[in-house]
Amino acid sequence: MKRFLAFLAALALIVQSVSAEAQSTGKIHRIGWLASGSSAASLRFFEAFKDGLREAGWIEGQNITIDSRYAEGKSDRYPALAAELVQLKVDVIATVTTPAGLAAKNATSVIPIVMMNVAQPVELGLIASFGRPGGNVTGISWPDLEIFVKEIALLKELVPNVRLVAILSNPTNPAHGFVIKKVKAAAGSLGLELRLVEASKLEQLDGAFAAMVKERADAVLVVADGLFGLHRKRLAELAARNRLPATYGLSENVEAGGLMSYGPNRLAAYRRGAFLVDKILRGAKPADLPVEQPTKYDLVINLMTAKALGLTIPPSVLLRADQVIQ
Repeated sequence: MKRFLAFLAALALIVQSVSAEAQSTGKIHRIGWLASGSSAASLRFFEAFKDGLREAGWIEGQNITIDSRYAEGKSDRYPALAAELVQLKVDVIATVTTPAGLAAKNATSVIPIVMMNVAQPVELGLIASFGRPGGNVTGISWPDLEIFVKEIALLKELVPNVRLVAILSNPTNPAHGFVIKKVKAAAGSLGLELRLVEASKLEQLDGAFAAMVKERADAVLVVADGLFGLHRKRLAELAARNRLPATYGLSENVEAGGLMSYGPNRLAAYRRGAFLVDKILRGAKPADLPVEQPTKYDLVINLMTAKALGLTIPPSVLLRADQVIQ
């Protein structure tokens, strides 16, 4: 037994020695992180990304460093932030949201880019195709038409008498133009009318909701966007004050007091993004890594908000919910 314990102690010393030598002589890879909101608002998603890296053997402070940049909900900041990461000569840039992906793509055609939650990547010129991205970009896309069909249908189940739906969009997000066309098609198939309302900064949200009330909207669909995620509490307050049932693409909007969200499981997407970063750090080229699409979608419902709005959530919807906030 003593010999065995001595063997284990010696083995541990050898492992520690090899690890220390690898850290002292091996390359420390540098990862850039470009996101839409703030460090506080994005913390759990950033941690999910780092969890994925750790599972692949990449430990911050040992064999990787991460340089993070946040646009704080201001779309005009993306180009400068992307340029900063390029100047730092990072080995790969991980981006969150469509504007961040486009800014990184415009900043470099050489440094590999792993995009996450990016809508319409082919139409916007980020990649050549999902199967063969080409160039220096790969990643995880935002889902296509089917998610909006489902979201509109769920909204109608929650608010059976809904006729006119306001759609809140950020005109500075280049993907939203494509989204609006698809939402209109989904709404038309369900006999609903749409009214487009836009906001590109916090100061415009009050006016946007005033416009919805003036148009006599019965409900509002908030298109997923970094700005709307960052100011989720304000959105929930405005929807409650104006008694407008609201559906979102981001679950954190519902956690902040919104009625319902339906969209991809973003924590899973960030972990998967880390898997692609791992492949690139080990020598794979983005052009050879197919762009992946989400496989898990979450329906989140806030019962407190529903009660405040005088809505009764059908049992059939509650049974389908992945999370119910009491």
